[in-house]
Amino acid sequence: MNQGAAAKERSLVGAARMVALALVLTAPAMWAQDNGQSQSQPPAAQDIPDAPSAVQRPAPKLQQPTDRAPSTAPQREPAPEPGKSSSADTADTEKPAPPPMPPVETISPGSMPTAEGPKNQIASDEDPYKFKVAVNQVQIPVLVKDKQGRRVDGLLSKDFVVKENDVPQKLNYFTSDPFALSVAVVIDTALPDVDLQKINETYSALTAAFSQYDEIALYTYSSTVSQITDFTHRPERLTAALDELKLVRGRNNGPPVLGGPIASGPPMVNGMPVGGPGAVPVNTPPVESHVLNDAILRAAQALIKRDRTDKTRHKLILVISDGQERGSTANYKEVMRVLQTFEIEVKAVVVGQSALPGYRQVDKLHHLLWQGYSDILPKYTHATGGGEPYMELTRNSIEDAYASVTSEARNAYTLGWNAAPVKGSSAYRKIEVIVYKKGLNIYTKAGYYPAPSAH
Repeated sequence: MNQGAAAKERSLVGAARMVALALVLTAPAMWAQDNGQSQSQPPAAQDIPDAPSAVQRPAPKLQQPTDRAPSTAPQREPAPEPGKSSSADTADTEKPAPPPMPPVETISPGSMPTAEGPKNQIASDEDPYKFKVAVNQVQIPVLVKDKQGRRVDGLLSKDFVVKENDVPQKLNYFTSDPFALSVAVVIDTALPDVDLQKINETYSALTAAFSQYDEIALYTYSSTVSQITDFTHRPERLTAALDELKLVRGRNNGPPVLGGPIASGPPMVNGMPVGGPGAVPVNTPPVESHVLNDAILRAAQALIKRDRTDKTRHKLILVISDGQERGSTANYKEVMRVLQTFEIEVKAVVVGQSALPGYRQVDKLHHLLWQGYSDILPKYTHATGGGEPYMELTRNSIEDAYASVTSEARNAYTLGWNAAPVKGSSAYRKIEVIVYKKGLNIYTKAGYYPAPSAH
């Protein structure tokens, strides 16, 4: 080949190389323009196909193992072989998920679930704060005090002996836990106004003496009995009712006036007594009624309507009065039979002249003069287990008496036994409670009448 032909061939080879190089350089820009990208932001390297090149790139070097700690990144498990289950599936089949925890229901201290169902299960249609017992189950509160009048705690069931009609009974229930109260408060509004206004100043302490679990109803009496509120757990309702009672005034009359311009004389006609000038005027002082028996009976009837098979409450009548009784329709024996049949306790705070030292010694004289008698409240409290009434003269002592009354009723020992049923008999049954320890006074009901069947 001559030199001219060789030079022409070299120039053609060089031109071909130049064209190939131009195509390699312009291919990325053309690809970016077709995909809507600018040339300033080239696509990722893995998305750009390699341009054909005559020179092969060297293979990447493999990383050599080092002494550094292995990576904590999770490693993917290899896919299981056909016909074999994975380790995760095996673990799931061997350890099934635990069942969900059932809901837990709780009840307040001192309460008991119903007898139906397991011991730790509460029936959904029953009140968890009540439990019911047989009709012939007798349950009484017993208050124990020392010679100084302080409540004695810490006694056990073995310290008590209960006799019914002189026959020892086997106790099947004993507790010293506090009980909630159903209380009917009875206030005498026929007191002298000075005594009634003193009581009005103690109403805040009366409300504070009850707990949130107690239910309270309010009654007043003078010549008639009035219900102020029904049983309520709400202290604000009781407070509002007592605030309204502060507007009630007591009696202000003193000894009857027998002479003078304001004396109450016989009927007059033209300034002359009826019957002629020689008629002898007769002055009859008015007689006021104090229907204490009727008031206690009305409160007892309201307490009876509370569930009498509910043994989680002590039923109590709190009387604030001077203790005089006059003009009631019900008599003492009738009211006492109701109280002793339905396990209702009477406690009293005696105020006014009846709280004076030595006043009870002249009680018989008051009764003979038809001025009423003041020993009626001690008779009620002793026979129903309420103990001695509180004789208080000052505001502070009256407020302290409220707290003592509710504390004693709430924290008394409660004893129960299964009385022997006597078919067709509702005769009175005498109760005697004995504690074989010296220097103690026992306060409980003197006896009871078997309650009629609830069926």
